[in-house]
Amino acid sequence: MAIASNVVVALVALIHVYIVVLEMFLWTTPTGRKAFGLTAEFAEQTKVLAANQGLYNGFLAAGLIWGLTLGDAGHAVKVFFLLCVLVAGLYGAATASRRILFVQAVPAAAGLALLLL
Repeated sequence: MAIASNVVVALVALIHVYIVVLEMFLWTTPTGRKAFGLTAEFAEQTKVLAANQGLYNGFLAAGLIWGLTLGDAGHAVKVFFLLCVLVAGLYGAATASRRILFVQAVPAAAGLALLLL
């Protein structure tokens, strides 16, 4: 189970690294606008807010990677950061887009389930 949980934790971390790139660096590009369904004007108006969101997603990714690097000692770190991702995903799904439920919350829940088995 340890290998499976670490694979899922790494996947969640990679998803958040991708979100960081989208929100901090690609927000106003066609790729970033397409990912979030934004007009060029709205993307330009909100790029500072998106970069801030991206930074927070970076902290989530960093925490998960940190937990992975700690080996067995990182269990509590991985649980904490997966819980953070799960809460963020549930909040995002309720307030912004249901797609967030499947992109963030479900993978985090799967990782938590595997860690806690």
